[in-house]
Amino acid sequence: MDIRQLEYVLEIIRHSSFTKAAEALHITQPTISKAVKNLEEELGVPLFVRSGKTLELTDAGQLIAGQAQDVVRSFKHLELQLGDLTNFKKGHIRIGLPPMAGARFFPGILSRFRDTYPGLTIQLEEDGSVKLAEKVEDGTLDVGVVLLPVDEGVFESYSFVNERLRAVLPPAHPLAGKKEVRLVELQDEAFILFREDFALHERIIEACDGVGFRPRIWYESSQWDFIYEMVAAGMGVALLPESICGMLDPNRVATVTLTDPAIPWHLGMIWRKDRYLSFAAREWVRFSKAHLTNQGRPSL
Repeated sequence: MDIRQLEYVLEIIRHSSFTKAAEALHITQPTISKAVKNLEEELGVPLFVRSGKTLELTDAGQLIAGQAQDVVRSFKHLELQLGDLTNFKKGHIRIGLPPMAGARFFPGILSRFRDTYPGLTIQLEEDGSVKLAEKVEDGTLDVGVVLLPVDEGVFESYSFVNERLRAVLPPAHPLAGKKEVRLVELQDEAFILFREDFALHERIIEACDGVGFRPRIWYESSQWDFIYEMVAAGMGVALLPESICGMLDPNRVATVTLTDPAIPWHLGMIWRKDRYLSFAAREWVRFSKAHLTNQGRPSL
């Protein structure tokens, strides 16, 4: 039994005629007769009997007719709902953004996405890369922006920004006027870092360990603008991405190229490789990728 056969039965009942039902459905009478015959053979009971020129339903036909209305109506409703999903008229997306990337790169893209697909709803969650990757992996989030690289066996991804960190110093700092500063030159400084659930936290510590010192952490935060304010107040030094440094007031802090080693800030959008991604989430991946250049700036 399939939905097409039920639709044929209902149309025959509506017109009390195989011929008129076939005309209404724009099919031939042999086609509709064969479909009903196949259904009767499958069920093992007749659905229609002819009484003179009148077409009547059998008991089984009445039972089928009573249920078929609801089945066909539900199927049509399902088709409409699926059409809304596949045409992005409805749907829900759960997106994870780290504070730096969210503030710097996504407001404009999110606004354009909302204007393009007003029926889609978006749930945004801010957190560090470590937590966001965990939430994408366990299905709490559909997609997330994290620090790359990630486990390619678990995640699909695309990269949209590839920068380096710069040293952020108080203007009166002895190193503030230099063009470059080696990481080891900061070994006696108090560091203001992102919290441990931010991938940059561990990456900076590993880089410091690599040149022979353990950074003295004075404060940790989840907000890059608060870290900036702390440096401006002379509370310590920080390491922030190039694009974020471009947003800082040069009268309040100095930013200097960091070398030996250069610490990368490589961001990408990730989603689970082996999990179903909704139509809405897939369109977000396509849309956001199309609107970000390799430098992470919205394309025109």
